Amino acid sequence: MPQALPGGRLAQGLLIAAAVGCFTILVLLAAGAPPLAALGHIALGALGSWSKFSHVLKAWIPLVLCACGLLFTFRVNLWNIGVEGQVLAGAICASAVLRSETAAAAPPLAIALALAAAAGGGAMWAAIAGMLRTRGGGNEIFAGLGMNFVAQGGVLWLIFGPWRRPGVASMSGTEPFATVLWLPQIAGLRVSPVGLALALLAVASTIVLLQRTRLGLRLRAVGGNPQAALLFGLRTEPWMMTAMGFSGGYAGLAGGLQAADVYHRLIPSISSNYGYMALLVVMLSAYRAVPVPAVALFFAALAMGSIQLPMVLQIDSSLSGVIQGAMVLAVLAAGAWRARLKAPGRGGGDD
Repeated sequence: MPQALPGGRLAQGLLIAAAVGCFTILVLLAAGAPPLAALGHIALGALGSWSKFSHVLKAWIPLVLCACGLLFTFRVNLWNIGVEGQVLAGAICASAVLRSETAAAAPPLAIALALAAAAGGGAMWAAIAGMLRTRGGGNEIFAGLGMNFVAQGGVLWLIFGPWRRPGVASMSGTEPFATVLWLPQIAGLRVSPVGLALALLAVASTIVLLQRTRLGLRLRAVGGNPQAALLFGLRTEPWMMTAMGFSGGYAGLAGGLQAADVYHRLIPSISSNYGYMALLVVMLSAYRAVPVPAVALFFAALAMGSIQLPMVLQIDSSLSGVIQGAMVLAVLAAGAWRARLKAPGRGGGDD
């Protein structure tokens, strides 16, 4: 009933919060870390100064972009595991534009073209996996994983081959772009207002497109019941390809910003695993766009703040990844338990 809905949401939120808290404490205890001290140092490492917070924001931007893109594919019941490769494809395309000899002659135009090329490159990379799914009948998970390896191999080939630094091929990446091609940054934060604006625009556009337009309605119909959608004249393949295009475009744009704003060159680890982390962000956001910015900020703070752990508590910083995974497992476990309680014959009722 509508009157009981707020209470149901509150109960669900409390259940998820309790599950996340318990799982996190168990992970920290298993790692030999005092939970309160570890969480305090993570918070200090992420929010202890404006400089530290700027690193959180730099991680938040690609996380939000990738997560917003994934919402489109999840809407049609596709697991776009290839988002990591789409980030790399976007970084390659942006780097190709910014490395051109004429780029420095018109920096604003070159940067705009680089970001557009990044989005287009990510979309095309996703389209390949989408075609393998819709035309070839393959599984999008395996297709995406395969495309990730190909994209990573392409990055390494460029860095150690055609784009290698003069006289040396180094894991530090290609030659930096000309300084006039670096995105401007907010004084004191060292974060680009262009990146922040694009991330916020991505959230707003995702909410509008998925909740307020026919596009979102059709994607929901295709994902919810493909057979019924077909009866209403909605062919599943074009809408699946559309969702993959949006997802790859957002991920490619994230890769372009990583190249143009963060590293100012192409490096082997330019994706920083943000594509995989974005999957956790979307799952913890319950596949909804509105919570994505807050959940992504929490994940970015956890990832950046965990750098303090080896220095203070002699604990490996990779523990943050374990905590992130444990949080998602906690949400899934809480959802499964709640669904079991509401199942017919088990005393559950409607919220």
